[in-house]
Amino acid sequence: MIPLRDNIPHKKLPIVTVGLMIINIVVFLNELILGENLQEFIFLYGFIPSRVFSSVGVGEKFLPLFTSMFLHAGWMHLIGNMLFMWIFADNVEDRLGHFKFLIFYIICGLFAAFVHGIFNLHSAIPAIGASGAIAGVLGAYFVIFPRAKVLTLIPIFFFWQIVELPASFFLGFWFLYQLFLGVISTGTYATGIAFWAHIGGFLGGMLFLKLFIRRLRFIRN
Repeated sequence: MIPLRDNIPHKKLPIVTVGLMIINIVVFLNELILGENLQEFIFLYGFIPSRVFSSVGVGEKFLPLFTSMFLHAGWMHLIGNMLFMWIFADNVEDRLGHFKFLIFYIICGLFAAFVHGIFNLHSAIPAIGASGAIAGVLGAYFVIFPRAKVLTLIPIFFFWQIVELPASFFLGFWFLYQLFLGVISTGTYATGIAFWAHIGGFLGGMLFLKLFIRRLRFIRN
């Protein structure tokens, strides 16, 4: 399922959301010009779980937890993440405020990487991408805007259908799908997708939201 848009307009300019998207795009464009140095760059700034438990310096261990959130493996990886961010992050930023949203986003990304590391302790493959942090945004959206509508493109055999789905259904299905794939891929490093980062990010977003909002006001649509 591919989200196209939701039905909740943002009230304030989502400057943090746009800023994060610009950073991700600029970093990816930088990746494109690295040529043969790209692999070294990814291994240096991507999050490698096994490196956390090695004897390398503190900076080499923990800096990639942060920098890996801004790296992407290709155009489709980047476009997919930016699409989800554009559709869902602006409303969460509206609700939290700019500064709180930025902190929330980073915390979710760090937590997502941590969960990925726990389930892949001995992996030497770099994990990169904003999807863990964005999954945290999805978790927050799931809590705050359960009755919002998401215009969704759904493939049905050889046809594509556009339908409007409740956000609770769209995001709930997304999470259960990630959980299913995460469970069946546990212990396998060749999937190419950090499902447990998505799962951890989503659950972290739901959990950490309570630290940023004292009293939740649900949007009823």
